[in-house]
Amino acid sequence: MTTTNEQPVKNRVGKFNVGGINHLALVCRDMQRTVDFYEGVLGFPLVKTIELPGDMGQHFFFDIGNNDCLAFFNFPNAPEPAPGVASPDPNTFFDPSAELVTAIASMNHVAFDVDPDEIEEMRDRLIAAGVRCTPILNHDDSERGIARENHPGVFVRSVYFYDPDGIMLEFAAWTRAMRPDDVRHAPARAATATAVLAD
Repeated sequence: MTTTNEQPVKNRVGKFNVGGINHLALVCRDMQRTVDFYEGVLGFPLVKTIELPGDMGQHFFFDIGNNDCLAFFNFPNAPEPAPGVASPDPNTFFDPSAELVTAIASMNHVAFDVDPDEIEEMRDRLIAAGVRCTPILNHDDSERGIARENHPGVFVRSVYFYDPDGIMLEFAAWTRAMRPDDVRHAPARAATATAVLAD
């Protein structure tokens, strides 16, 4: 992360000239345990700490590369987690029939961009650190959406795992650039939205 006033040049897109993610803010139970995992196991440097006013808690930021951050709040009175509602359930996710569905407005998972030539080694390093993870999944455009082996139709390779609070994480490696034919489906509409439009 750049620590001077000089910011790296970023590719900016859209009507608001956006240059990617500044930070995502999640909630953890124990900030020390979170630091131990994200800085100690994953190697993301802790770059900013904030003590919130009125004993409201803490807000810490980790550098995840490209001048982007992953941030965590620690609220002493936060509600308990809701696995299977706010996030995929870590107790069932590794079951092949597990549900990936989460609630509307939830954050299903966070995917970190990694080099495709290093994804196998990264999975091995997670396992060596005691982190349970999936096999490498080869996402393609087949009916199932996943292939057993890497092949020219695979567009991203992934390894999924969880942090200590049950937040699903992913190491994701793009295997090719996106093409115009990758956008081929009409956006689905909610049933209520369709009924309103029909009136």
